[in-house]
Amino acid sequence: MGQRAADRVWQVGLYIRLSREDGRQESLSVANQRKILLDYLANDFPGRWKLAGIFADDGLTGTDYSRAGFQEMIAQVRAGRVDCVVCKTLSRAFRNYADQGYFLEEFFPRHRTRFISLGSPRVDSFLDPEAVQMGLEIPINGLLNDRYAARTSADVRRTLDMKRRRGEFIGSFAPYGYVKDPENRNVLLPDPPAAKVVGEIFAWYLAGLGKGAIAARLNERGEPNPTAYKAVRGENYRRPGPANDGLWTAATVGRVLANPVYGGTLVQGRQRVVSYKVHQTFSVPREEWYVVADTHPAIVPPEVLQRAAELAQCRTRRSPGGGEVHLFAGLLRCADCGRAMSRKTAKGIVYYTCSTYRRKSKEACTKHTIREDRLRGAVSAWLGCGPQDLTRPLLFARIGQIKVQEGGEVEICPLEGDNGGVIL
Repeated sequence: MGQRAADRVWQVGLYIRLSREDGRQESLSVANQRKILLDYLANDFPGRWKLAGIFADDGLTGTDYSRAGFQEMIAQVRAGRVDCVVCKTLSRAFRNYADQGYFLEEFFPRHRTRFISLGSPRVDSFLDPEAVQMGLEIPINGLLNDRYAARTSADVRRTLDMKRRRGEFIGSFAPYGYVKDPENRNVLLPDPPAAKVVGEIFAWYLAGLGKGAIAARLNERGEPNPTAYKAVRGENYRRPGPANDGLWTAATVGRVLANPVYGGTLVQGRQRVVSYKVHQTFSVPREEWYVVADTHPAIVPPEVLQRAAELAQCRTRRSPGGGEVHLFAGLLRCADCGRAMSRKTAKGIVYYTCSTYRRKSKEACTKHTIREDRLRGAVSAWLGCGPQDLTRPLLFARIGQIKVQEGGEVEICPLEGDNGGVIL
């Protein structure tokens, strides 16, 4: 790297990781790793150094590098503020053989960054680069760490499947209307305030109110939706997508009405991760779900749950055209609240309106209305074609999002690149 170790001051970043599988072993604890690494810097580090930062991931797997602490450290390396990474063992940084090879053999050398691990095998890419680039011990150790992670993942999956078969709740958060039994976290108990709301939802629905009307009634009463209710209870719950506004929607009410958990039945295993390395999820066929009845107290009597399901079938409405997906479905967003636009027809003219304003609360946003014919004209002009030539494949190949502003102006955001969009 152009200088002897004794002739430079290293900007050191300490990396610490503790996974759920490690349990609470004191030897692997975050505090213990921090102590070991700081002691190494004070007494045994070969060269002069300055501590640039301590980066930690607590309770996260090492099978991929999408960890907040690790990513922050990598950003500091890219910025040139860290040029030496020190960790307790290779497995603390990597349990993925491919990731280990990429960072040790490509990323760190490209950014002229020294990598040190204190365990066996001891690694110092500055003092002994050949061991990293051409030796066998480090790659073999990485492969063993990878296989260990694979076995651990398989063991955890078998344990979870066994619990699902026995009707034990294994989710991180109890469904709305329930809490985990403090004496047995795999058992659900009714949560009186939320359970009362669930009961009201079913009663109103059976009395003839639609899902949208129920959502509006709950919003008028100031009732937080399930996500916001978890926050009120102090639960560290996060859902993907836009920030939650705390309001109920027809879709949220529909999910409550369709959830068999309120009749005392657990349905689990509806999604599964691709693998222990790829943490994306995919939907599991219905016949492979784990369905166990009478696992916890019911909030709603079975006959009420059944009647709600029958009513839902009767009230299902198709969009005009026998269920055809509309041209702009999935592309239109309100420029202010970020929610989808709602389609409606009045006197033969099709309009799009902010769904927050129309379906949730007129206090939460404004109309942001635009006529479909004007929208077609604006989009076709941007694409350089006629309105009659617009198709969904064409739109989705060129456009990432269409934002409708309060005055009806249209901001078209291209699929690729980020030029801030074009307002028409």
